Amino acid sequence: MSKEIRNIIGDFMSEKKAKSNDFVDRQSKICTANDLIPQELYTEYDVKKGLRDKSGKGVLTGLTNISRVDGFANVDGVRTPCEGCLWYRGYDVFNLVKGFEGASDIHGFEESAYLLLFGNLPTAEQLQNFKEVIGENRTLPSTFIRDVILKGHSKDIMNSITKSVLTLAAYDPDMSNCAIDNVLRQSIGLISVFPMLAVYGYQAYSYYDCENSLIIHRPRPDLSVAENILMMLRPDGKYTELEAKVLDIALVLHMEHGGGNNSTFTTRVVTSTGSDTYSVIAAAMSSLKGPKHGGANIKVVEMIDDIKENVSNLEDRDELEAYLTKILDKKAFDGAGLIYGMGHAVYSISDPRAKIFKVFADKLATEKHREKDFELYCTIEDIAPGLISSRRNAFTGVSANVDFYSGFIYDMLGIPEELFTPLFATARVVGWCAHRIEELVNSGKIIRPAYQSVMSERQYVPIDKRE
Repeated sequence: MSKEIRNIIGDFMSEKKAKSNDFVDRQSKICTANDLIPQELYTEYDVKKGLRDKSGKGVLTGLTNISRVDGFANVDGVRTPCEGCLWYRGYDVFNLVKGFEGASDIHGFEESAYLLLFGNLPTAEQLQNFKEVIGENRTLPSTFIRDVILKGHSKDIMNSITKSVLTLAAYDPDMSNCAIDNVLRQSIGLISVFPMLAVYGYQAYSYYDCENSLIIHRPRPDLSVAENILMMLRPDGKYTELEAKVLDIALVLHMEHGGGNNSTFTTRVVTSTGSDTYSVIAAAMSSLKGPKHGGANIKVVEMIDDIKENVSNLEDRDELEAYLTKILDKKAFDGAGLIYGMGHAVYSISDPRAKIFKVFADKLATEKHREKDFELYCTIEDIAPGLISSRRNAFTGVSANVDFYSGFIYDMLGIPEELFTPLFATARVVGWCAHRIEELVNSGKIIRPAYQSVMSERQYVPIDKRE
């Protein structure tokens, strides 16, 4: 094909694309105008936007025995803010972390996963058997890494994992069977391979898009989930005991958070249709990747970097407070008017996950010689709640949430930002699977909430008479 013909074809395609873009631009304005519903109608029909009432309390849509999130207490009949508490199967997460923190083995993820899936803390023998089962399931189909992960590389690792999960369904001869034993088999299989899907997805992106060396370490059955993630991610496969311990605890804290969070509710909704495990987890992944849900810790790190660039003396509390005020007033950072990592839909006085993260962020900062960075985070955590509360009518108190310190910890561990949310998913898939099983055991009804129609009825008009 001559250069002249190629140019003609190129011009023709560019013209077609321009016309298409113009059409979409014009029609999008029409869509926006026709789809806009007056806000007063939401009040008139008492619509619980976001499935939360005017006080911020979630609408009750189900029951669960898997976990509980406490942000308020009933004091003399009055809903009163309290210190936040997160419970896994009746155990305070503080006590769970304290229980395995001092253990020589790195197995908090495995112990907590067993607890959420089966309802009880494992004995030593049960835990060892469970770890062995996870280790044995850390395998992907032949050529899967080459044909699915490497050939379909993407900067969006969440999409890469979702694609891999859906592709794995094709290798399961009993894919659609929703019997509990089969769903449990599928769940353990997915929990086992999620670290590989995440890390290999990143390595593919790093090789093809960033022109780095391609490094694919095989997981080791004798290592914990946290140890395998660090080993597979790093070229030399090395890590310290503290690094593995901190990542292990991070995974535990991200593993579950009640049935009402968006991705877990998505798990429940899609499970209620009778869909297969792979489709359910793919739907939950699509929910979690949203920046309002699982991607917030990246925004915290970006905000901190912006603060470092624009505040000349980070130890000057007044200068730092002045810049945080500019962020809130939409005059700095991304213009959103948010101090990321602050506030939560349920927790009021404190987020227990943030309190635990802070302790280990301090320890890791000392090992990594990043004490100044840790002090900056602490100062922002101290200043921000007062600034936010003075400007907004919040239904709950304002405190640091799980995202505030988690991104800092991942950064100190040398984990790239592209993996922040995928690691969240690597932990949360345990909670999703537990909730899927609980929904299958107890429900039987498809989840179908109501929407009030506010449209006006119209008569059909022939095309030659339309304006």
